[in-house]
Amino acid sequence: MPAKVRYGVIGCGMMGQEHLRNIALLPGTEVTVIFEPDPDMARASAAFAPKAKFVGSVSEVLDVEELDCLLIASPNHCHLPQMEEIRHKRPLPLLVEKPLFTDPKDLAALETFKASYPAPVWVAMEYRYMPPVAALIEQADAVTGGIRMLTIREHRFPFLHKVGAWNRFNRYSGGTFVEKCCHFFDLMRLIMKCEPVRVMASAGQDANHKDEVYDGEQPDVLDNGYVIVDFENGSRAMLELCMFAEGSRYQEEVSAVGPLGKIEAFVPGPGRFWPAELGEPPVPQLVVSPRFPKGPRQIEMPVDATILDAGDHNGSTFFQHQGFAAVVRGEMGTPDVTLDDGRRAVEMGLAAQQSARTGQAVSMVPQRLSSVAC
Repeated sequence: MPAKVRYGVIGCGMMGQEHLRNIALLPGTEVTVIFEPDPDMARASAAFAPKAKFVGSVSEVLDVEELDCLLIASPNHCHLPQMEEIRHKRPLPLLVEKPLFTDPKDLAALETFKASYPAPVWVAMEYRYMPPVAALIEQADAVTGGIRMLTIREHRFPFLHKVGAWNRFNRYSGGTFVEKCCHFFDLMRLIMKCEPVRVMASAGQDANHKDEVYDGEQPDVLDNGYVIVDFENGSRAMLELCMFAEGSRYQEEVSAVGPLGKIEAFVPGPGRFWPAELGEPPVPQLVVSPRFPKGPRQIEMPVDATILDAGDHNGSTFFQHQGFAAVVRGEMGTPDVTLDDGRRAVEMGLAAQQSARTGQAVSMVPQRLSSVAC
């Protein structure tokens, strides 16, 4: 068991820097080495990991002896090739940002990786750890008496600017329902404890990035849509995404309903985007609404200010790293979010992309995994 968990970090753009800030808050951790090819992002990262050595490649990260684990936070299309390089050279415990992959052609390589990687792999699904969402996950079955309907709404700001504008194009990001929404498809499977059988989507690019051009190309990512998912046990879930709704009080709203009642989680967006003239930003909430006796119960779930300020995900990145560091130390047996979980969330996102493009429902039955029992 390492006395101090020493990270090697691959990719330190916007999300990578959030990881650095949260690792710095954890006792008994440090960032030893960083590979970030963009000079501006590298300079910014140095402020959050002042003791880290900067190197020029993934291979050079793996050459550093003082390493206990790795974090991949590079652009989406880089994840799987970098995972493969790590597998061949030095397979350490790995935390890899979502999505695991971006193209169905990657599935064979992912299966090879899974079959032969000897160390734990944790897929970064931060939304599981937002306090009101975590409370909903824990209490949903008891409150609802068995979920029949699950609704996830995200009303938020447009995609932020990333290095090279990679998040503006489907071929790099996997598409909005993969890049942004694999979080929500992961939540659906986790909350339902069941596998999807059919995905239907309607979506478009109606407001964002339409006046942008990069190397002669206009962005092609969706900025709003609906996705309906049918599950094996007859329950259903819906995602409502709008990426030109940053005027909302809450960014994420999750609602689970069953024969006994309803439970809801309300999560505000990043505090740095809340206008100062409006006063204090909203506080995360859990609302429990039984059918009998009627009477919604509202529970505020604030996050420690230091943890909240370390990122844009309601403190969840910190809680995620607590778990990952426990796995690296041997204090926790297996990662919360497995390679199967990460794969399945991407498959659902790709199905939603296909359905939105073709106007046809997509069957998930041939892709069924056995990792979640109904």
